[in-house]
Amino acid sequence: MGSFSFASGNAAQVMRLPLHVLGVLATRVVPRSRDLWVFGSSIGIGEGALALWQVATAAGERAVWLTGTEKDADAARRAGMPSAPKRGLRGFWLTARARVVVITHGSGDVNRYATSGSYLVQLWHGIPLKRLGLDSPVTARAPLPVPGLSRLLQIAYRRTQRRIRLLPAASHLVRGRLESAFGLGHEQVLVTGEPRVDVLSSGRETAEARADVEGLVGPLDGARIVLYAPTWRDGETDPAVPSTAEWDLIGAALERLDAVLLVRPHPLGAGEYRSGTSNRRIRLLGSDLLADVTPALPALDVLITDYSSLAYDSALIPLPVVFFAPDEDRYAVERGFYGRYRDVAGDDVATDWAGVMTQVATVLTDDVERARRLARAEALSARVHAFRDGCNAERVYGAIRRGLATTTRTRRQP
Repeated sequence: MGSFSFASGNAAQVMRLPLHVLGVLATRVVPRSRDLWVFGSSIGIGEGALALWQVATAAGERAVWLTGTEKDADAARRAGMPSAPKRGLRGFWLTARARVVVITHGSGDVNRYATSGSYLVQLWHGIPLKRLGLDSPVTARAPLPVPGLSRLLQIAYRRTQRRIRLLPAASHLVRGRLESAFGLGHEQVLVTGEPRVDVLSSGRETAEARADVEGLVGPLDGARIVLYAPTWRDGETDPAVPSTAEWDLIGAALERLDAVLLVRPHPLGAGEYRSGTSNRRIRLLGSDLLADVTPALPALDVLITDYSSLAYDSALIPLPVVFFAPDEDRYAVERGFYGRYRDVAGDDVATDWAGVMTQVATVLTDDVERARRLARAEALSARVHAFRDGCNAERVYGAIRRGLATTTRTRRQP
């Protein structure tokens, strides 16, 4: 089992309910600053929060990054970023005083008890292919079989999401998904593009990205790079973890292709991938090594994934993608998709590692097949990305400033 599931997370939320109530009461009496912004992300220093931080601080905003671990605090110090721990009194005070609160996953990115009353900016962390939030049956999964508890959790989730003042969308197609998932309207969900992918639209060089990857996993000696990035299974064991025989098959194929497989398990997922790293052609690139994988995508030759938003992100480069979904039917029932999965993945979805490596080999050795997959990626990008100019963070910043100005004018009206 994984280290986290919606059921366990909801159980924790129920236990923390008195603290949430106290937090709401406190934020009603603590005055918010006119100019303080706080930022946070559950992955650390990165994602769209970092891109927006850079734009906002360059424009002169007073900002503090709220950290969750000592590793994050060290990263903030090295980057010269004012920071403070998000937990404890200081984290609560800074969040309660901030006029603007920026998050990428949830209110726990900052101090979760002090966001009420702020101008809350939810950047999110990817274009949804799998259903999320109010659209997914697992979001309000009850920790105990108590009648009506799931319904109450869903109501609480909807009320919490109503605090969001701005949620950027990559396109009008994505906007509809986010409005539905978070229970928000057009005035909150704006098509600005996602700040987190500006680094891809800005034309980051392959050599630069590759050097960064090698600095983390070791020399690759000119080998082609394949990344495998499975998504979260809500605490269940990842069904795609290779058997011993499959690891041998993968290693032999990589040797023939002069390629290296980087495995990036989901940070909340379950499943042991470390056993495969005894082969020099297989290396882990977990979130402990690289918190934000987006800047590394230009280093890749092929991406292997299942239902991850990386399929959308990598389309901006573009990259050929091999889709691997051994549990597609079950996942469709338990989690669900926006639209048809095959409309994104095509009809050549692999269901085992033998099929995956056959497709990877074809992509790396057949120019026609590689061109076909690149064309599919470009078509996907055209569907979901309204902007490809590297200026998404600037548009989001402008939307925040306009929103703050509107709020100020409204408060001044008699």
